[in-house]
Amino acid sequence: MSSATDGRQATMDSTQIYREETFTDRKVGTIRRLTPVGADGSVHSARSVIFVGQAQVMTPMGAVPISFELDALTLDAAIAKFGAAAEQAVQQTMRELQELRREQASSLVIPDAGGASLPNPSDLLGRGRPRR
Repeated sequence: MSSATDGRQATMDSTQIYREETFTDRKVGTIRRLTPVGADGSVHSARSVIFVGQAQVMTPMGAVPISFELDALTLDAAIAKFGAAAEQAVQQTMRELQELRREQASSLVIPDAGGASLPNPSDLLGRGRPRR
């Protein structure tokens, strides 16, 4: 999708439209079934149905949504594959979070010893320490 600043308008591709249905057990997660349709809403059987699993994992930063594709042809098969696919997606997400944490830690700038000799900000404002 383009940004508003580059002068182009966001447009949908009418050849890639899907009808979305949501299924949940209200405990573990959600499965979205994306059925391909034409621009008129009729089922487009030349394209495959897509199943997408969704779950949340709690981290110290709060809930992190996890979304993953389920390699299945039917809802029943998608339900059967949900647990293993969710576990794999959580593992991948945790690896990515750890990598981001490592990148953030390595980008910290630590001043060299010369930084210790900077003047006291109060001295610069004329409210220096009392002279002895």
